[in-house]
Amino acid sequence: MRLNEKTKILGRGVILVPYEARHVPKYHDWMSNETLRQLTASEELSLDEEYEMQRSWREDSDKLTFIILDATIYAQNQDEIAAMVGDTNLFLHPDPDDSDQQVAEAEIMIAEPAARGKSYGREAMLLMLKYAQSQDQLKLAKFQVKIDMENSISLHLFKTFQFVETCRVEIFHEITLERTITPEWISWLDQQVEPRIGCY
Repeated sequence: MRLNEKTKILGRGVILVPYEARHVPKYHDWMSNETLRQLTASEELSLDEEYEMQRSWREDSDKLTFIILDATIYAQNQDEIAAMVGDTNLFLHPDPDDSDQQVAEAEIMIAEPAARGKSYGREAMLLMLKYAQSQDQLKLAKFQVKIDMENSISLHLFKTFQFVETCRVEIFHEITLERTITPEWISWLDQQVEPRIGCY
């Protein structure tokens, strides 16, 4: 999505930057890991296909993505590639209850093993939720996640964000959780993160 192509979001432990072509080789290396592909329900792509996917993330109006940087590593030498630890995405689709509104399906991945267990995923997702709900042109009514039943860490994470289970599909081994955007929830979100928005 062109919306965030010039946007950098600075948190305490992480920085979110647009997904650029220069990030693709490291991202492709991550996705060669079968476990990561299973956890993210992703298909294995060739490097050329990965570059094409990056272009679609940049250009398609129904996709929004940021690369997650470790802020400490980035501060050492301003090297985005060395600081890359994961990504966070939104897929947008019409709200079945209101055709003038949209639902944003959220995803988060911390790909670097050394970056796990440091609350980077929590902060990055909160920053993404805060950014997206503040963009009036997205016309968001709610956020949604679809998580494998065995992924207890992600299920717990989104429950701490006040998402609630709305569907469970045994055949796909998948649980759907949703969070309607309300003034009360936005107030809660404001208490969780204080993002600084900069130009990229």
